[in-house]
Amino acid sequence: MARPCPTGRHDEHNVYAENCPCRALLDLISNKWSALVIGMLDERSAVRFSELQAVLPGVGPKMLTQTLRRLEAASLVERTVYAEVPPRVEYTLSELGRSAAVPLGQIRAWAEEHIDQVEFLNRKWSEQN
Repeated sequence: MARPCPTGRHDEHNVYAENCPCRALLDLISNKWSALVIGMLDERSAVRFSELQAVLPGVGPKMLTQTLRRLEAASLVERTVYAEVPPRVEYTLSELGRSAAVPLGQIRAWAEEHIDQVEFLNRKWSEQN
């Protein structure tokens, strides 16, 4: 459903339109690692890179770095570097990131609540096809 652009920078906002910048934002926040990083940062106040890696098994350092950079570029995550030896870097959600955490949290909760049903129906479908 198209909406007029409130800032006038675009004709309209419509994620179904091929060239709408909303689609790139949707792609970013619907990415598995983005959604999990946003969720983890929502649950904790400030998190270091190594902590994120520890609580997100399966994400490699390169993918986590790319994800954090994309989220920071979109102003969803804030990166704070402390002048210490060794240097300490912490990641937190911005206000905009906290607003994205709400619907993403609902999607994670839905997935956790319905995974058994989906797996059962998937096996049933596979047997029939």
